[in-house]
Amino acid sequence: MDAPKLQLFDNILSNGIDKSEYLLCYEIDAHQAKRIEPNAEFFLGGHLFSGKKENGQGTVILPAGIYLFSQQRKTLNSKECIEMAIEQQKDGLWERFKLEPRLYIRFLHEDNSPVTQVFRPVII
Repeated sequence: MDAPKLQLFDNILSNGIDKSEYLLCYEIDAHQAKRIEPNAEFFLGGHLFSGKKENGQGTVILPAGIYLFSQQRKTLNSKECIEMAIEQQKDGLWERFKLEPRLYIRFLHEDNSPVTQVFRPVII
């Protein structure tokens, strides 16, 4: 995976996830976005934006829409997030959803435990 694309991601994780909410948005490589077996090394395209929300205040905005959604109740590293996003893509393509080439990754705390969520917009 391309280090500059994941620099912000890795910086957030290296500083430790606090009780804040973080949202990262990435393009998905155009060739990988439509493949049932995408290559994890080339899956992410460019970093589009990121934000942080503390105590209900901040720049985290997940646009309204219809998404494929997956989560795990722990903080995942970049490799694990990409693996989860690829499994999500496989499921979506298998179900014949038309997916936008964009991936949202959100870190937050629910019920005093860390959660990692991935969202993939569905085109209607």
